[in-house]
Amino acid sequence: MQTTIASLKKGDKAIIINFDVEAIPLKLLEMGCLPGNQVQLLQIAPFGDPLYLDINGSHLAIRIETASEIEVEIIEQ
Repeated sequence: MQTTIASLKKGDKAIIINFDVEAIPLKLLEMGCLPGNQVQLLQIAPFGDPLYLDINGSHLAIRIETASEIEVEIIEQ
């Protein structure tokens, strides 16, 4: 089973390992959502969408559908 950003819990840190380029908006790629970069789930909106992330120092809000397309590896803390 693959772990995605959508399956992270608040405060979890992970490394982006893979995603479908066609499913990810170009703006996210430009802001650092690339394989090898660290991501941390900062906050989840009240109804579960969007997710507020820190990706290598950039704070982003992304939809749950997009987050479920980005495969990550959780960093042990």
